[in-house]
Amino acid sequence: MTTPEGPASGPAPEAAAASRGPARRLRGPRRAGGDDAPTLAFVESPVQLLNVLEWAYRAGRYAPQSGGPPGEAPPLRDGVPRQPGRRDITPLAGDLLVVVLAPHDPTTRGQLRRMAELARDQGHRVRWEEARGGPGAPFATVGALAGPLRRARRVVIGDPFSRYVQLLLTLARARELVVVDDGTATMEFVSQLARGERLVRWHRRRGAGGWGARELLLAPVSASARRKLTPNNRRSVEVFTSMPVEPPPGVTVTANDFAWTRATYGPPRLTRGTDLVGTSLVETGVVDPERYLEAVAALARAHGATRYFAHRRESPDKLRRIASGLGLQVVRPELPLELIARRGPIGRTVVSFPSTVVHTLPLALAGTGVSVAVCDIDPAWLTEHASPRAEDFLSGVTGSARDVRRLPYASASTT
Repeated sequence: MTTPEGPASGPAPEAAAASRGPARRLRGPRRAGGDDAPTLAFVESPVQLLNVLEWAYRAGRYAPQSGGPPGEAPPLRDGVPRQPGRRDITPLAGDLLVVVLAPHDPTTRGQLRRMAELARDQGHRVRWEEARGGPGAPFATVGALAGPLRRARRVVIGDPFSRYVQLLLTLARARELVVVDDGTATMEFVSQLARGERLVRWHRRRGAGGWGARELLLAPVSASARRKLTPNNRRSVEVFTSMPVEPPPGVTVTANDFAWTRATYGPPRLTRGTDLVGTSLVETGVVDPERYLEAVAALARAHGATRYFAHRRESPDKLRRIASGLGLQVVRPELPLELIARRGPIGRTVVSFPSTVVHTLPLALAGTGVSVAVCDIDPAWLTEHASPRAEDFLSGVTGSARDVRRLPYASASTT
């Protein structure tokens, strides 16, 4: 059910919640200006919200103290040159409002509910928007957020490819924009921004007749968002990321080392076995489902894995086949895997296909003795509908991962 503070922490009838329309009351003290806050953060996934908490933790640690000298400047990612210009970072001072643009998917909603409670526990306000709750929901959401968005001094976003977020950015007048990780998509975003290209997800494939009618209709919104995400003398842009990126001129890159996660949870208890981490590459049309299942079976045999941590977007049918056909225990995490792994128990070895976790888990599990390995995607596994960029992108995800062991292609013949 939906409470005055946002969604309840337990299971909820999602269809009923959607029919009731958006819930806009906030938990926490009211401030002058109602829903106004110096910093607005827009999230649509649990990982985005986790990385907003990581960013807020770092920003709070390094912000100038009232009446005292500025805090120590946060370090930039190793190997990334220092960017020109001074950063004008406004201290949080508890003035962060996280706006959850709730998706339809029940699994994602459940994880977001629990992440929202963690955010409230940290003293942040959370506003839950049924942004996709019906035909009129997007208009109601944008209209309700227009005023606070125009008055915010800083805007934090988790997915610059989201059409919803792009539309909201057209209303923003903030002098500071921050992009936090939404996984490996951050790598593609930074590359496209540097090249001045339109913002398109790496796995999207352009049709023979060009982009569809919806893409063409939203092209002006996307172009406006790209301009907003390009720094100038009136606006700074920061990318807070655990991914290896080369930023465009003027964009500040701050390393996300999962300091909040490590300070809050763990170290975990380690099991003697190996855990596999699932991906949504089948669901996004990139990898053939039968080849994927063969690879999972081969990895389980080769490494003695008994558990399979499912990605929140994996289909129930595929997971049933993994559980019944391959004999693996399928675990559907209630929180992002970085938190689940840090809380434990977790295997001494974690094996994944190219995905965000091959970059984030070594950071979250630093010093615990857990070994992370990544299995390359064989080009023969790609579907005919996969984007032409898929092979290079996935290879780049694997090749740029640090502190991981690289495994050869897994196949049915692997022993």
